[in-house]
Amino acid sequence: MKVFIASVLLFVGSCATIRHSEKISNLKNSISYSDEGVVKKYLNTITSKELKVHLVEVASDKYNGRMTGEEGHNLVCDYIRDQYKYRDISAPESYPDYYQKVPKKALPNNLNASQNVIAYIKGSEFPEEYVYITAHSDHEGIIDGEIYNGADDNGSGTAAVLEIAEAFSQAARDGYRPKRSIVFLHVTAEEVGLYGSKFYSENPIFPLENAVATLNMDMIGRVDNRHKDDENYIYVIGSNKMSSELHYITEEANSTFTNLNLDYKYNADNDPNNYYYRSDHYNFALKGVPVIFFFNGEHEDYTKPTDTEDKINYPLLEKRAKLIFATAWYLANSKTRLKKEII
Repeated sequence: MKVFIASVLLFVGSCATIRHSEKISNLKNSISYSDEGVVKKYLNTITSKELKVHLVEVASDKYNGRMTGEEGHNLVCDYIRDQYKYRDISAPESYPDYYQKVPKKALPNNLNASQNVIAYIKGSEFPEEYVYITAHSDHEGIIDGEIYNGADDNGSGTAAVLEIAEAFSQAARDGYRPKRSIVFLHVTAEEVGLYGSKFYSENPIFPLENAVATLNMDMIGRVDNRHKDDENYIYVIGSNKMSSELHYITEEANSTFTNLNLDYKYNADNDPNNYYYRSDHYNFALKGVPVIFFFNGEHEDYTKPTDTEDKINYPLLEKRAKLIFATAWYLANSKTRLKKEII
């Protein structure tokens, strides 16, 4: 009798395993780019040269390390806003100057009031559904008389959001407006505790229940010691925590367009670094929005005044930005909205 029961349980378990594997297979097979040529056309407008223009500007000494609430960071926000104005990428109707003010009372350490910078491209078919592309624009300011330029942290993410926005804008002008709206969000006060994204998540301009996903980039321009012998990588964190589909969309985007090594080391639930909780995507995750955090890992210049633009790997930054663009393109243009379920 015990043998019979064990056999039945083994059979049932095998069936359950098959059903799960079939679900995964079906999900993977459902994800493909029918417009691959179009995506490549606009993906290829993201270039090392243009990324460098933005990054050199954002990480320059004249902004004094972009400390939240200080003049240098305010001027960087003006630069970011001017880029959206120049490319005729819209501000939200309720914030026509592109600025969501973050009041002094919402910030720690007696910091001055600051602002998140927000631009968006309205969707053609599902304008009330939103794909967020985010990065923080602040850094650590001046410490002991030294400017902390923050070229990788997070000049790299700031530059990439601007280039991705330009690519989507060009596509829209050419008749390929995304089906869903895309929000380009540059948040303040990340370095002092994710306060800019916290303020946005508690005071969203676009309702977060309609947010499809948030793709956040924070430090994507360098190489860490773990990958010195193979620089063709990016850490992907959080992609499978709320949506299996999001995870496989990113993998399809990568295999179709960029062929980076997607490293999931820091995605483990027991990762002692807790990176999943340490950048701005986390405040969206707390509101139930599926997220991905794209990250290059820490390096010898992390949180030091030596994090300067001359150490950025611009071709690699370009490739990583293209991956994020391709992922966002799929999320914005798929026939059905991303499913929030784990298979």
